[in-house]
Parts: sequence; C-alpha cells; structure tokens
Amino acid sequence: MARLIAMYRKPADEAAFDRYYHETHVPIAKKVPGLRAYEISRGPIVTLDGSALYYLIATLTFDSVAAIQAALASAEGQATAADLGRFATNGVDIYIIDTVAL
Repeated sequence: MARLIAMYRKPADEAAFDRYYHETHVPIAKKVPGLRAYEISRGPIVTLDGSALYYLIATLTFDSVAAIQAALASAEGQATAADLGRFATNGVDIYIIDTVAL
C-alpha cells in the first residue's frame, strides 16, 4: 500500500475550515481514482514536546505510489489540488509514502 498524507497547518478560522473541508473538499477528493481509504485525524495534534503546527492530518490510501501519481494526474486529482488554495490558506504539507506491514 501507499499513502498520501496531507498535513494542514492551523487555520485562522477553524469553524470555516472544518465546514469547507467536510462539505466541499472531501467530496471532491473522494472522486480521485484508485482511492482505497480516506482517514482524518480527530482532536488536537500534539508532539512529544507539546502542540504541533498542524490542525488536521488526512491520510489517503492507494495500492501503490504509481496509483497515487496517476490519481494526482487525473482530472479529479487536479481538481482536488486546485481546491487546496480555497481553504488551506495557512498551508498544507503533502507527503507520499510507500508502506509495508511488519
């Protein structure tokens, strides 16, 4: 499996972020081809040293890194990426990782 991890920095208006994210962004992102699972963090994100820079972490699961790359290149993937600028105004860090079960 492979995962795309989107780490959203704390927004100025959390309620507006939550509303847009759940009502608009998630439905767009769920149309991306090859998506197997979509999970988000719940509650505050903390580090061992305390509070983190992030407000929400989304983990999208695909069959492979190639599947993620194909999804991002698709029309649906492009629409999802374009939507980020409409609500993630404090920034989002995106990572793509390949995983193995131990």
